[in-house]
Amino acid sequence: MPAPHLPTDGLTRRHWLRAGAGLALGAAGLAAVPEARLFAQQVRDFVLGPPMPDIPAQQLSPHVWMVFAEDGFPTPQNQGMMANVVFVVTQKGVVVLDSGGSLQIGQMAIRMIRRVTDRPVVAVFNSHYHGDHWLGNHAFAEAFPGVPIHALPHTREQILGAEGNAWRGMMERWTNQATLGTKIVAPNTDVRPGQVFDYGDVQLRLHHHGVAHTPSDLCMEVVQDRLTYVGDIAMGNRIANIDDGSYVGTFKTYDTLIKDLGEQLWVPGHGHASRDLLQTYGDFLRGIYEPCLKAVKEGLPLDKAKGLVLADPRVASRAARMQGFDSNIGKYTSLAYLEAEKEAF
Repeated sequence: MPAPHLPTDGLTRRHWLRAGAGLALGAAGLAAVPEARLFAQQVRDFVLGPPMPDIPAQQLSPHVWMVFAEDGFPTPQNQGMMANVVFVVTQKGVVVLDSGGSLQIGQMAIRMIRRVTDRPVVAVFNSHYHGDHWLGNHAFAEAFPGVPIHALPHTREQILGAEGNAWRGMMERWTNQATLGTKIVAPNTDVRPGQVFDYGDVQLRLHHHGVAHTPSDLCMEVVQDRLTYVGDIAMGNRIANIDDGSYVGTFKTYDTLIKDLGEQLWVPGHGHASRDLLQTYGDFLRGIYEPCLKAVKEGLPLDKAKGLVLADPRVASRAARMQGFDSNIGKYTSLAYLEAEKEAF
């Protein structure tokens, strides 16, 4: 089946979302036919969703800026803008800490970088393999050919494996095809914990302390600014996905970072930066995990553990205002209970 004749002008293609979404959905319905699968792939690669509206960057420290994501979860309205994009302006160029959740978000981030500096992007770092933090790699690889995209080996492997296509598809569905045109661009440079990158007036030190939010969370310390970007191991006002992670591992990571780095401005992948982020978010997570551990030790079933969690003041105090609380607290209480069973026995 030949590919459709689509507009080639960049501006026209960007406004072609409605027709493109219809083509994509129609092709998806014929997924059992090999030619239709090829056609669907061509549509996804060629048709572009609409541009992401500009979000001016906020300066966090002398060298660090953030394009802030107001929402913690993707919707058609926010076009997948659910994770912060952080960048560091150095003598040698701009270093990007997580590139966003789509080609369009990455392109918007580049526009915002251009409002701050005309220096080129010389490096991108991906904190982990969840797509809201790396699907924007496409924009940076396109705008800055050959740019090194750094990540821990496990993150790169996951993106090249099932996680890459899964996240691309999920973002398209969650945003009603607004992220169409985004291609999987995996990290191309492996890094290791403790590694230091010298960008002239700024050094970037990497930290990883085992399973936390995922098995391969990379935290990036901007040494001169006493600022550390922590990705999704802690969040401002969003209940964290811990499906691939560990409560106990998260607490260990917090304790190690605080011990090793001392006072920092901690910058999350979701939410605002603060100096007490690890303490306040750690209190919330302990309010989930510790009642579950208590329930397990006392032989109480999961439903009783959930009652203890909801009554814990560290959890109850945030329930009304935390994004995604009602739809996620049951699941993450269950995961805490399962982990507590393993820890207790």
